[in-house]
Amino acid sequence: MYFSTPVKSFKKLSGLAAALMILPVAVACGGEPATDTTIDSTTEAPTDTAATTDPSAAPMATEGGTIVDVATANGSFDTLVSAIQAAGLAETLSGEGPYTVFAPTDEAFAALPEGTLDKLLLPENKEVLTQILTYHVVSGNIPSSDVTTGAVPSLEGGDLDITADAGSVTVNGAAVTQPDVMASNGVIHVIDQVLVPPTVDVSTL
Repeated sequence: MYFSTPVKSFKKLSGLAAALMILPVAVACGGEPATDTTIDSTTEAPTDTAATTDPSAAPMATEGGTIVDVATANGSFDTLVSAIQAAGLAETLSGEGPYTVFAPTDEAFAALPEGTLDKLLLPENKEVLTQILTYHVVSGNIPSSDVTTGAVPSLEGGDLDITADAGSVTVNGAAVTQPDVMASNGVIHVIDQVLVPPTVDVSTL
């Protein structure tokens, strides 16, 4: 879903020709011909510098750990991580899995009705919070290349309505804004809304 050496060689030949033209003059004047190595060193340095500063060579900082590790390091899922911890799901989502997580961003949680998030994080609403969070999780490692339109069962028990069309994916109407954030025990697909199971009415909290 998600770089030409002929010119360099020409420069070297031009430098060599110039050196050969100067050599007879230096000998005629009784001087020792000097060995000049500055041409090669100055032409090689820019190439080396460019290779070491290529930003595309830097690895993604969010990859390599478990789903919880990746979400914590990402910086866009602070609310999700807090909710996972409050629901007691950190150990589960750090386990072998694999899992596919449709992860709402902090902005998605902020878009919930005022006061809803605070209520969900209360100890007495742990069961409801667990239902909502597990509704975002699917068993198995499903990269975006394998996502197809249809109903997919979540760990909560209810189905997720997934639509894959012309490279875009929605889950219950929520758009996948960044697919394939890889973790050691699964994959995260970032979404722009919090998914609520049909069996949960957050207005009654």
